[in-house]
Amino acid sequence: MTGTSRIPSALDPAIAARLKRSVDGLVPAIAQQYDTGEVLMLGWMDDEALHRTLSTGRATYWSRSRREYWVKGDTSGHVQHVKSVALDCDADTVLVKVDQIGAACHTGARTCFDADVLSLGQ
Repeated sequence: MTGTSRIPSALDPAIAARLKRSVDGLVPAIAQQYDTGEVLMLGWMDDEALHRTLSTGRATYWSRSRREYWVKGDTSGHVQHVKSVALDCDADTVLVKVDQIGAACHTGARTCFDADVLSLGQ
């Protein structure tokens, strides 16, 4: 289980009621550059991470490997300033439009989606 069982969330109950979470209480969160549309990364959010993102304007995720919350840029300086947050039509994915400062990927690349482009028709 994620941190939601340890930390009660202040997420708006109307939003929480709409979310469709995975069995471990998470929803995928796609980070996209707000002005260019560039897809930067995929992270995971539980209710508390979404609440923190909405209330602070800084993208906050749940680390599945470290089992803790992380605010993008707190250690790297590669901050995501949140411009908007939207749910998809099924309320099972979050789109976070951000102003990305520096690299979005943990490898140091601008985006996590530029290193392994697959060929079509193969």
